[in-house]
Amino acid sequence: MTAHDPGLFGPRSVTWQLHADPVMWIAGVRALYLQALHPRAVRGVFQNSAAFQMSRRGRQDAWGRLMRTAHFVGTLTYGTTEAAERAGAAVRGIHRRLTATDPDSGERYGVDEPELLLWVHCAEVDSYLHVLRRSGYPVGDAQADAYLHEQRESARLVGLDPAEVPGSRAALAAYFACVRPELALTAEAREVDEFLRRPPTPAVLVPVRALLWRQVAQLAYGALPAYAQELYGRPVRPAAVTRRLRATGRLLRAIPPTVRWQLPPRHILRAVERLGPDTRPAPYKLRRSAAILDGQDGTQGEPRG
Repeated sequence: MTAHDPGLFGPRSVTWQLHADPVMWIAGVRALYLQALHPRAVRGVFQNSAAFQMSRRGRQDAWGRLMRTAHFVGTLTYGTTEAAERAGAAVRGIHRRLTATDPDSGERYGVDEPELLLWVHCAEVDSYLHVLRRSGYPVGDAQADAYLHEQRESARLVGLDPAEVPGSRAALAAYFACVRPELALTAEAREVDEFLRRPPTPAVLVPVRALLWRQVAQLAYGALPAYAQELYGRPVRPAAVTRRLRATGRLLRAIPPTVRWQLPPRHILRAVERLGPDTRPAPYKLRRSAAILDGQDGTQGEPRG
């Protein structure tokens, strides 16, 4: 019976509120920029995905990949427990079958190595949290830690041991400090950079790419940490990026949620239909920090200390 199943996190979790915000799209692109700087991780994507191949025909699948990623995150956040577990099992099954080759050593390795899965996970949750907070979304420090704690469930579904996944801002910062020496601007990362700046687009959508996508990509890139921008070779002024992110956040949040949520993949609307109108995600609900963080009501997916 799934009619009233709150899913992995539930309507009172931090994840439920954050993932409904429209700047998540910018955060997702920031995650792609950051993920591409890990040589082994980006080779795994590059060697197994048509989206980042050199041919124009192969790269046409890029938009489909972005929508599939949005669908996966939406399912884990707002779908039923069964749907989330099923989506996780599908991703794990795909990863088990994929390998990549290190061009320097000739080593063949699986893309489901815990080290690589952890990098992808940490780059994603760091990007989501960073862009949301920097754009003015009201996430306090305790709520940010709660979010990272909750996201260990997402890590579990892609095949990681939750105990090995950073569950606080301090743990996440320590992880990035440890991994930074491994990051580099490889040929694959340059290709991803070029793709994100000028993704292949049907002719009819080229004006949209020029007007909208360029702004998204620039904001996502500007939100990267300074060390990542130095590797890409295009440092930007942090203050200017923050101003633009806040202005963009205000603009996007002025669009009524029921209008925004009509866009695919529409997971939020289905979740609200399943659980009732009082479960609609909203920033003001994060002010109920004690209710969210104490976990005394037994809501699934909320931290317990």
